[in-house]
Amino acid sequence: MKDIDQTKIIKVSNTRYRESFHIQTNGGWLNDPNGLCYYKGYYHVFYQFHPYSSQWGPMHWGHVRSKDLVHWKQLPVALVPGDAEDTGGCFSGSAIVKDNRLFLIYTGHHYYDDGDQDYFWENQNIAYSDDGINFTKYDGNPVIEAPEDNSQDFRDPKVWEFDGQYYLVLGSRSKDDNRGRILLYQSADLLHWDYRGVIAKSTGEDTEGFMLECPDFFRINGRDIIACSPMGIKASGHKYLNLNQNGAFIGQLNYQTATFEHGGFNELDSGHNFYAAQSFLTPDGRQIQFGWFSSFDQPMPEQADGWAGALTLPRELILKDNQLGAIPAKEVKLLRNKQLLNSAQLINGDQSLAITDPQHTEWHVVVPVTNENDEFTWQLSDGRHNLISLTYTKASGELTVHQHGQATNRYAQIGQVDQLDLRIFVDTSSAEFFINNGAATFSERYYTTEKVTPHLVSNHSLPVNVTVYSLKG
Repeated sequence: MKDIDQTKIIKVSNTRYRESFHIQTNGGWLNDPNGLCYYKGYYHVFYQFHPYSSQWGPMHWGHVRSKDLVHWKQLPVALVPGDAEDTGGCFSGSAIVKDNRLFLIYTGHHYYDDGDQDYFWENQNIAYSDDGINFTKYDGNPVIEAPEDNSQDFRDPKVWEFDGQYYLVLGSRSKDDNRGRILLYQSADLLHWDYRGVIAKSTGEDTEGFMLECPDFFRINGRDIIACSPMGIKASGHKYLNLNQNGAFIGQLNYQTATFEHGGFNELDSGHNFYAAQSFLTPDGRQIQFGWFSSFDQPMPEQADGWAGALTLPRELILKDNQLGAIPAKEVKLLRNKQLLNSAQLINGDQSLAITDPQHTEWHVVVPVTNENDEFTWQLSDGRHNLISLTYTKASGELTVHQHGQATNRYAQIGQVDQLDLRIFVDTSSAEFFINNGAATFSERYYTTEKVTPHLVSNHSLPVNVTVYSLKG
């Protein structure tokens, strides 16, 4: 495997937007989480990484590990592109442990010799490690090449084991009708793969996308779930407002017939900045997910400081009433430094709160909303702008999130509930909202160098219970 060029690595030049307790690079570009796994006593997270600039570039695999899911140590770059199987980049993929060896399966990206970055081809490759740090690319790469009816888009393998066999799903685009689809492969040894066919296909470019990126396959409560990131879905009212979307199909995979019976696509996170999520099964049986705070279509001010991008906190995926949701992983409590506030307050109008260092806090806010006209807002401002806010309007049953600098708000429908239960995690340049124990989530970035003040706002007198912790990474 080629070596990283240490002389070209970019470093952070200004820490004004640096996160305190989220995964980020020491310098350079970060996007999709990859290879999530537990191996030899550590949780491992890999990520798409360009070490030589704060712009998207030839993808490497950055690597961090942790004993507790929240305190992470940077490790050497796991995959460096430029070998025959990945001349243009080591794109997204996943990890699995077999015979006490850690295997990574990833997409090799390749460009043609015409200088056109939008004209490429892709294949799938294996790398392995016996210590979880140093990786060797398999001599027999590539292990999977695209079927004849596939377009150039053929990437992001997610691998798992079932009943003594290995399976993986791939994101794909059909050549004939330009629709996104999910392909299934099967192997006895991780090295030799048989194509089983298309198990999910978009209903159309506008409705479910022309490409289904970053597929993730897992099982919760007896249901099989394919989470993915469709490209090309058109906005519809208050839905599908991002450049590209994230969400899931819930159904049942028949391994014998290679068919996946499923319902329609539903968004998972409703925020401005969530994409390319991946998950893994912890030793204690939880499905833990990380996402990328995406900003492909918006400026990323930290790029001027030699870095770009972060991953969300770990979140546990849960399935209730045929709806996939997420709650904060229990380990995030380990970030708590001290309790700053624990009070019951009567909020009427706009009330600011004197909180020490509000940009590194966890909030638990419980509000009864029993009247038809109740409206409640949690807000972070810097004196000049409403940086980030979440509003629940009882009459419509809708949540609205505003992010300063964005042309449009984001929304989620939770119905006319009688109580609002908010868990909010604020870092230097991000905020994550978890509403009513899995009913909705929003992942957001924000940027300011001014003093920040939190506000609680109601349209009439409402009793509010507020607990705030300072957080330390």
